Amino acid sequence: MKVFKLIFKNALRHKLRTILTMLGIAVALLAFGLIRTVINAWYAGVEASAKNRLVTRSAVSLIQPLPLAYREQLLKVPGVQSVGCANWFGAYYGDPNNFFANFAVDEAYLDMYPEFVVPPEQKEVYLRERNACLVGRKLAERFGWKLDQTVTLTGTIFFGEWDFVIRGIYSGAQPSTDETAFLFHWDYLNERMRATNPGMADNVGWYMLLIDNQANPAVVSEAVDAMFQNSFAETKTETERAFQQSFVSMSGAILAAMEAISAVVVFIVLLVLANTMAMTARERMAEYAVLKTLGFRPFHLIGLIGGESLAIALGGFALGLVLMIYVCNGFATFLTSNLGNFFPVFELKNITIMLAFVSALLVGVFAAIFPAWRAVRMRIADGLHRVA
Repeated sequence: MKVFKLIFKNALRHKLRTILTMLGIAVALLAFGLIRTVINAWYAGVEASAKNRLVTRSAVSLIQPLPLAYREQLLKVPGVQSVGCANWFGAYYGDPNNFFANFAVDEAYLDMYPEFVVPPEQKEVYLRERNACLVGRKLAERFGWKLDQTVTLTGTIFFGEWDFVIRGIYSGAQPSTDETAFLFHWDYLNERMRATNPGMADNVGWYMLLIDNQANPAVVSEAVDAMFQNSFAETKTETERAFQQSFVSMSGAILAAMEAISAVVVFIVLLVLANTMAMTARERMAEYAVLKTLGFRPFHLIGLIGGESLAIALGGFALGLVLMIYVCNGFATFLTSNLGNFFPVFELKNITIMLAFVSALLVGVFAAIFPAWRAVRMRIADGLHRVA
């Protein structure tokens, strides 16, 4: 206990310097945490993917539709339990700036997403009404929408004004579930296309396949694509995770740059603390000489210097953690209201906190190595000479 008391007193001997060093570490770790959280938000769709869901889309491009007639053939592929279809609707609410994810999906597609939790009575009403829609909790909060309210979207792909009645507000089963989507009946879209634009009717954007847990996704994917090989609309089938990953890879260079920046931030923390510990050790060489004269061994000096370095580093981590929690919560509120399309899930993950803690721990250790080495190698006469 006396050793810890001595370490604590040493750390607070120059209070201003110690506080400023902790603040520097805290701000750097705050930057580290924010960068890591943004990167995690980018990968939220990938992390939320299920292993037993496959996506079948056009082999040419995602914007090329597939025939509705494919659905019955897909159901015959061994290992496929059910097939759902969806279209990207691409509409906005009121102003073109009010853009958000909106999809036309069929009932089978909706059943494949148990992470979208809809109260049973609301889902029952939704399934009965052709122009009903389901909206995510965050999306409803963004526009102040209520149950049974009629909202009008303006189509940018399927042109015209589209009226929907909100019959359900879903919430996410997991923190990583996107709660900013707008879902409505695929039949509602198709019927209107048949009446107004027959050339766009009976086509789907992509199919979602739910496969058996024992089925091999690669084998099922090959079987599906082989079925439509050399047809006028060849398919590309992949896991939902690979499908989501393809979107993230478009921003690969940006994410790589952010990864590099987060590493630089940790290096800056190391420099800040190393500079403080070097100054501290230089000022105390005479004291270390006295301790050696009294019989203190090298591991005592290493413990004192290392303990002080770790105490400052972990103090900075604790302060930085508090800042991270408050700032990330503030950013999450801001992003949901303003950039919910790009960051539907923005949360400080435990892995980020763990990385920040390990970084602070390593920085504390490495910053103490050189000062401890100097103190151990110093001759007692050289140290006492400083007193004189």
